[in-house]
Amino acid sequence: MKKQESIDAQLSSGNRNTGFTASQIYYSTYQVAKLTSHLELHPKDYSSQLGLWKLLGKRRRLLIYLSNANTGLYLKVLNKLGIRGLKGR
Repeated sequence: MKKQESIDAQLSSGNRNTGFTASQIYYSTYQVAKLTSHLELHPKDYSSQLGLWKLLGKRRRLLIYLSNANTGLYLKVLNKLGIRGLKGR
């Protein structure tokens, strides 16, 4: 529950809806960080590497959707998470 509470606290609106696009981006960013630290210890774990690539693709699609739907929230999420924006957007 600690992970969910910390992510919910980071959300600007306090929306606990896990279907909310910003919530999904926060959760996937947490998982990306977790997988990245795992891969630093186990560089030959190719199944985890594949999972990381799939997760990054999903997060990218969510970011594209959010940038088209709500640009203000998109910029707020990027600043809060410290991730790069999409190319050409």
